[in-house]
Amino acid sequence: MSGVARARVPLRGSLFTRLLTASLLVAVCAVAATTWLAVTTTTRAIRTQQGESLEDDTRIYDALIGYAATHSDWVGVQELVGDLAARSGRAVTVTTTTQARTRIAGSEKAIQLPYRPTAQVDPLRLDPVLSDAGTIDPRVVGPYLLEAKDREQLRRTADTIAQCLRANGIDARITTLPSGRPEIRPDRPAPGRTGSKTCDPVTLAIPLPSETLALSQVSDLATKCMKQQGRAGLDVLADFSWSYPDATGPETSDRAAQECVNEARRQQLRAYVSPPVLLFVGDRSSPETSGLRLSTGNILRIVGAAALVLAVAATVTTLVGRRLVRPLRVLIQAAQHPAGEAVRVPVTANDEIGLLSAAFNDLAERRQELEQQRRSMVNDVAHELRTPLTNIRSWLEAAQDGLTPANPELLALLLDEAVLLQHVIDDLRDLAAADAGNLVLHREPLHVGDLLEQVTAAYRGTADLAGVGLRIEAAGKLEAHADRVRLRQVIGNLVSNAVRHTPDGGSVVLRSRREGGDLVVEVADSGTGIDPADLDHVFDRFWRADKSRNRQTGGSGLGLAIVRKLTEAHDGSVSVASTPGLGSVFTVRLPQP
Repeated sequence: MSGVARARVPLRGSLFTRLLTASLLVAVCAVAATTWLAVTTTTRAIRTQQGESLEDDTRIYDALIGYAATHSDWVGVQELVGDLAARSGRAVTVTTTTQARTRIAGSEKAIQLPYRPTAQVDPLRLDPVLSDAGTIDPRVVGPYLLEAKDREQLRRTADTIAQCLRANGIDARITTLPSGRPEIRPDRPAPGRTGSKTCDPVTLAIPLPSETLALSQVSDLATKCMKQQGRAGLDVLADFSWSYPDATGPETSDRAAQECVNEARRQQLRAYVSPPVLLFVGDRSSPETSGLRLSTGNILRIVGAAALVLAVAATVTTLVGRRLVRPLRVLIQAAQHPAGEAVRVPVTANDEIGLLSAAFNDLAERRQELEQQRRSMVNDVAHELRTPLTNIRSWLEAAQDGLTPANPELLALLLDEAVLLQHVIDDLRDLAAADAGNLVLHREPLHVGDLLEQVTAAYRGTADLAGVGLRIEAAGKLEAHADRVRLRQVIGNLVSNAVRHTPDGGSVVLRSRREGGDLVVEVADSGTGIDPADLDHVFDRFWRADKSRNRQTGGSGLGLAIVRKLTEAHDGSVSVASTPGLGSVFTVRLPQP
């Protein structure tokens, strides 16, 4: 035991070392992740502050869209790109949309392009983030550019409509589109036809003869698109609103039809505009830098901060680890005390270690109680075995010395003492088997009434000699599934106990019945009863109400303990109810399949 007390856990494998190592590993990972996140976030913030201005991007994008809307290729765009770069102070590059990203024009001779472009420049598919002009840029005129006479005619019509609207209290503003067609924008919906004048701006959407061919092409393409969806055809008006052939006015609420009109316009106008390109806008002062380069000073500051955090984490972890390990060392020292010493440890916290300390104290308490029970049991066993052995030895010595004749009466007396000794040994063996879990049951179908008859017949002689009546009150022909021998032993022990504690003239009754799925057997007597303070101990080993251990009432104090063990082996239970002076009732309840 002294060698065990001196043994110490190596520092390398101790809980403290493992806790410290795990904590430091977590701290290192946390510091590394935090540093990476800080550098990444700072890089993005600096790049945003240094050049990626949405206002500049929008201005550059709009200028290039205007160029693409009025040119069929990008041949002369270099001058515009240089001018945009000079005015914005940004590096502007235009490339093809292919994977190779061939350079078309750029403000810098050589530049490392970022992975993601600023935008795609296509006047027929505008970027909703950088433009609010709809889906197709209005500067894409194509075949819709009006001649001077047509413009004059439409202007007079627009003035007439505007005057009509103003006369009705509606403010109307006339704007001219790149195609030369005027557009009226009233501040509220127009009332339509009033008297002999037309106030409806939709009148301007009626196509002119010069627009008829181009609009018919768009209508045919849109109609083809609609028919692929199982829909009716469309008629496209001069302002690119649309209507169904049988409708009385233009429609604007059908999203599928509007998309067909837009796609038809793209097919028609694709030949009049420049092909789509990619736009890259970057930092002109450092065109070859795609990310942020930290200076040596910044790197040293980050490393210093990380080292400081790591040192603080190590210090805190060391202090916390020592505090956590301290109560564990107290537990180890307490557990290494000799088995005979009941040592308790202080419970200083309500955490897992505190719960462990409380469990250790509870275990020590139960260990002490079990030790006391063991000693008491050894004393009881010695007492129970010593009495019959002493009697047998005394009578044999008397017979050997010639003081008592070796007659049949002496042999019968010795046989009774040997039977009592064998009974105590058998009871102890049954209890030991039950405690070790080696008690084997042989369950079989049996008639409860027959079993009660056998027990009654076995104890009839003892009951008659004690002047105790013994009878059965069975509820019909009950069947059970149990170990016949063990169940008879249970009922026999209860009957034997009841007969011993019932005075002359009393009675013992055996009852059986079914309650739900359980078999219930009761042994009731009209004996002396049990004091309420003793009810919790009647099934304890070697416990008897007769504290003087007078063998006049017989019994070894193991019968009821065996009853409880055998009942529990059947997955059942046994209980007792008693009134001093009136008798006791022992109830065995066994679940049945």
